[in-house]
Amino acid sequence: MSDLIDLLQCQQLVWHGNEQLSNVERVSTGIKTFDEYLQGGLPKHGVIDIQAPHGIGEIRVLLPYLKQQERLTVFINPPGYVNGHGLFHLGFDTTRLLVVHPSNDIDALWSAEQCLKSGACSSVILWQDRLAIHQIKRLQLAAEQGGALQFMMRNNTSSHLSLPVSLCLKFAAHNKGLEVSINKQKGGWSKSRFVLMLESYWPELYQPPKADKVISLSEHRKWVSP
Repeated sequence: MSDLIDLLQCQQLVWHGNEQLSNVERVSTGIKTFDEYLQGGLPKHGVIDIQAPHGIGEIRVLLPYLKQQERLTVFINPPGYVNGHGLFHLGFDTTRLLVVHPSNDIDALWSAEQCLKSGACSSVILWQDRLAIHQIKRLQLAAEQGGALQFMMRNNTSSHLSLPVSLCLKFAAHNKGLEVSINKQKGGWSKSRFVLMLESYWPELYQPPKADKVISLSEHRKWVSP
């Protein structure tokens, strides 16, 4: 029995619960706390499934990572207008950004696959809710071939299908940043839910809490009037 277990471990088909896979290469997210929860950062290449409502800061939290990359970043079928001036203001080199709008889901997946395996792209971000296992496997292979990361941005998370991704994250809005759940992580333990505090990175987006006792101007006048 022990020989069989040793053989399976050598082929990375089984591992002990008290061990971590050491051969998973990681790259920093650019956010120290995030790296700590991810045990070193994002996978160097592969597919990352991000489940989040649109517009809660899901792209902003990826920007520190994207800004580190020297190759192209590709947005495929973003749900809204891409504000180039806003990205430039946040320090992103927009000359390295491509935005693609395929006419259907099949063409979008084909575009992502070509970008990933081209070697010209560091990251491909695709907004698409409906995905199949064989489609993710194709993207994984393309990402490994091109040494790139594929981010799948999914708003509809009602499906309970477990996709063969390198990392699965779920984001929810929080008044201090983002509430993050690590649902799946290749080569590491999934963490419990935590709040990623982003006030120090983008203080202009967050307001200090209101005082417990606030008196309106009209109430104040009642108290001070003769």
